[in-house]
Amino acid sequence: MNDRDRAHILVVEDDAAMRDLLVEELTESHFHVEAAAGGRAGVERVKQGGIDVVVSDLRMPDLDGFDLLRDIKASDPSPHIIVITAFGSIDTAIKAVKLGAFDYITKPFDIEALVLAVDKALSERGLRKELARLRREIARPYGLENIVGKSNAMQEIFGLVTRLAASTASVLVTGESGTGKELVARAIHYNSPRARKPFVAVNLAAIPETLIESELFGYKRGAFTDARSDHAGLFVEADGGTIFLDEIGELSPPLQAKLLRVLQERELRPLGATRSEKVDVRVVAATNRDLEARMREGQFREDLYYRLNVIHIALPSLRARPEDIVQLAEHFLAAARRRGVSGTARTISPAAAKALLAYPWPGNVRELENVIERAIALCDTEAIGLDDLPPQVKERKSTDLLAGALARGMTLADLEREYIERVLAAEGGNKTRAAGKLGLDRKTLYRKLEEYAKADGVTTPATTDEE
Repeated sequence: MNDRDRAHILVVEDDAAMRDLLVEELTESHFHVEAAAGGRAGVERVKQGGIDVVVSDLRMPDLDGFDLLRDIKASDPSPHIIVITAFGSIDTAIKAVKLGAFDYITKPFDIEALVLAVDKALSERGLRKELARLRREIARPYGLENIVGKSNAMQEIFGLVTRLAASTASVLVTGESGTGKELVARAIHYNSPRARKPFVAVNLAAIPETLIESELFGYKRGAFTDARSDHAGLFVEADGGTIFLDEIGELSPPLQAKLLRVLQERELRPLGATRSEKVDVRVVAATNRDLEARMREGQFREDLYYRLNVIHIALPSLRARPEDIVQLAEHFLAAARRRGVSGTARTISPAAAKALLAYPWPGNVRELENVIERAIALCDTEAIGLDDLPPQVKERKSTDLLAGALARGMTLADLEREYIERVLAAEGGNKTRAAGKLGLDRKTLYRKLEEYAKADGVTTPATTDEE
């Protein structure tokens, strides 16, 4: 069956002779054709659905052609419309196209010209459907359902992402490397009204400092030696959508000032340009650095920090939410099967699950995903076993905190930190409740968390100040 056989064409024409002629000719061209004797009948048929292309006269006594266009375009999904008009009404036809008509045919017309116009409309419609399908495919891996976690900390993050998705406010995502900061940024974008517009991810640490300004803001021809043509920057590329600025803590102070201006004025000036241009971009920034500490050191602008940190999402480390580890591992196993990754593994054995729970996961979620992919490649049974795990994981066999600490040679300070982080995660990041459970006052807990942040240069995971 070809495209014509599948296509449903509606002829809207009040003149019976012309209507019959159009139906006959289009049917002979292998289209499935229906007819409506006037504009109102045509609109009612379109509302029932299933019509791909409407071929309609513009002048009918019961409904003005332009009103017909507006009514049909208001339906969802709306078919493409080809209007038929008299030779002397080209201006009218052009107006119809501006109102949403796909094309126009002038009377008297060659039937082959009409068939060609219908074919073009069907081809363009097919491309739109394919584009919509591809957009759905692109967005699917970044839905909230792909951010896995039953812990209180992650449940609070799910709720926050859902609430802020419709906002245009800037978001700052913090957390250790591998905790899924870009995944959260994409979830924010693809669950927002901007989902049909671009998502542009930029790793600022991967771009040489001398090129960051031109990459972000663009340049004009002749702005520097190698600028042989105009170049739209990444902010312009993301216009209408979202730009994700990863490793924002690596941005130099001069570039911080220029980024601040873009955030404040919603406009930028490419290198070599004489005037600024407006951009409509939502900014989601991420870092594994302690930006407040960098502010105190004079390395990060306070005004930029507060512009970026309108909404803050602090992602917990994986070791701080052990109840999510097995669920995540099963999610990665199922995702690999959906992608068609070859292997016999269908589940995770209790022994392997126990080892996964005992391991501290310094590389966080990213490391866990890599471990599962490795296990799938090595596994020759239906269940991933202990021997399918890498040595550093399978050697840690106890889930008991004290036994695990002994096996890992942890210091008392390390053990205290791990226990504090586990209690904090269990309380959903609520410092007041965690302090009560630990038998500490809040000031002591705050001090210890700040010490941990300074020790490894990351923000404290998933905390809130709710009483």
